[in-house]
This record gives sequence, C-alpha cells and structure tokens, in this order.
Amino acid sequence: MGTARWHRTVVGSVARRVDLDRPYRVRAQPRGEWAHGDVVVVQVTTPPVAGRAVELVDGRMAALDVGDRIVGALGHRHATLEAVGSWRDVGPDGCMHLMTGAALLGRVTSLATTMGDPVNVAYVGHVERDGATLSLDDTVPARPDVDLDAPVVLLIGTSMASGKTTAGRVVTHLLKARGHRVVGAKVTGAGRYRDVLAFRDAGADAIFDFVDVGLPSTVVDPALFRRRLDVLLALIAAAEPDVVVVEAGASPLEPYNGEAAMEALGDLVVLTILSASDPYAVAGVMDGFGRRADLVAGPASATSAGVELIHRLTGLPACNVLQPAATDTIGRLLDDHGLSDRGA
Repeated sequence: MGTARWHRTVVGSVARRVDLDRPYRVRAQPRGEWAHGDVVVVQVTTPPVAGRAVELVDGRMAALDVGDRIVGALGHRHATLEAVGSWRDVGPDGCMHLMTGAALLGRVTSLATTMGDPVNVAYVGHVERDGATLSLDDTVPARPDVDLDAPVVLLIGTSMASGKTTAGRVVTHLLKARGHRVVGAKVTGAGRYRDVLAFRDAGADAIFDFVDVGLPSTVVDPALFRRRLDVLLALIAAAEPDVVVVEAGASPLEPYNGEAAMEALGDLVVLTILSASDPYAVAGVMDGFGRRADLVAGPASATSAGVELIHRLTGLPACNVLQPAATDTIGRLLDDHGLSDRGA
C-alpha cells in the first residue's frame, strides 16, 4: 500500500514583511481580480533544474521538490542577463514561474539561454485574512518624520551581475574601519534579500531595501516608486547613519526606476562607483545616462589591461576591489570626499 508524500510550505524572502504568524486561509481568486503585490501560494509542478532553490525569509536558500508550496508575491521582472516576465502574463491556467529565488512570481516571457529553465509553479490561491487579500502594500510602514541628510556612496552598474554588491561590501567594510555608522540599502532591482544581507555581513549597522516599503521589484509606475522611495529614505534616516551605502540594482537605463532613485538622492551622493561588465560598457553608460563616476569597478577592471582601457576610453580611474591594493585606492577616494577616519 502506497504512502502519501508530505510536502511543505515555505515563504519566499519577498514576503518576509508579511505577517504570516497569525492564521490565514488560501483561496483561489478569479484571474481578473489579481493585482500587483498580492501575496499568493503556488505549487512546484515539475522537478526544478539542479541548483534551483527558494530564498527564505532569513536569506537561506532551500532546495525545492515537486509538490512543495511557496508563498510569494506577484510582480514584474525585466533583467537584461537573466529573465523577463510579469504576473500580467499569467494565463487562465495559472501556470507561472519563480522569476527570482525570492519568490517574485509571474510568467517568464524571455529567458537567457545560459539560465536554464525557471522553476515551474501553478497557482493555488491568494493568502487571505478576515476576508481580505494580503498584499505587500499592507506592509508599508508609516513614514518616520525625518529626512535623510547623511552622505551617500552610490553604487551603480552597467547591468545586473556587474559587481555592485561586491564593491558595496568593500566600501562598507572600509567605512566601518574608519569608525562610521553605516547603513546599507538597495533601492532598485528585483527582490533578493542576499544583496542587502551582504552589507550586514560587511559590518553595516542597519540594512534596508525596497521590499521594506512593499515593492516586490521596482519595475512599477514611477509615481508609485517615488512615493515608496520617500518612505524608504526616511526609514534609513531614522537609523541615524553617518554614511549610507546605496546600491541601485540593474543599471540606471533599465526600467527599474534607477534614474528616479538617483534624482531623489541628488546632492546627498558624494561618491559614485560604477561597476561594469566590460570597459566599453563604461563609456556606454556615461554617454547614455550623462553621469560621471568617481571610480570603475567590476569585471571590467579585473586586470591591468581592463584598467588601462577604461582610463583610455573615459579618463576614469578603475581598480579590482578584490585585490589588496584597492583598499588604498578606495581609501583615498573616501578621504577626498569627506569620509575620513572619524577618530583622526
């Protein structure tokens, strides 16, 4: 006689601010009633590609099996190097994908050939309590009555996976060594907790990202993004930083509202580090966005040949942040931009 197989329910990190400790129910809703940010339950329908996992609310990755249920949120993704998709593209059959490991949910419509198949899931139902659908919108905190006035080190990139988070870890570590209270933040991108956790691992005193203000990704209407960013910057200010290390996910030219974020930060930005995939991309971002960085990092600066080519194309300094010599290079930049040792 066969034994029924037990399957678990896990919560993706994109839903980490949702109160799921109190009782709730899962109820299927007609496709026409779905909305951006809705918290839903899906079920894994096919064996995931080896290595595919879901990021849990603590940032740990958990392997998946057919039949596992995942709590995530409906949203949009528009990644240049990985996947493009949206909850709006989900059909009446409810078949969709994990668009990120954090359980950003929607149907992938374009996928890089290097990625392998995304995790296939099927809609089970919306998470409800007291007759109301739970949404990431419900998690937006009240705006603290304070405005951000701390200096910002801004990390931008020529694309996703260009080394921004790595550069952010190095900068955070150096600022902490200089006695600063540092807040790390990711203000644009698609929900993954690991990026801001990397700032904490490097010593940041507090960390924030756009999920903290109810956005599963920042591919949203610019007016909505600006309202939520205003709350996010106030939350950062309330943490009383000496310096804020801010990562803008993807690149400023992609539809993640990077340009709006940089406009909001404005004169607070005292130092900009551009992480680039190749030297020619540095020139492309500078021409396309009209903003000059103070330092180039990322794969483009992995060797002396790349550093030389970047300087020849753009006149910008560059360094491999993983090499010991980068400490001196970045340290001088911090000194030059008013971020010296607080004990000096």
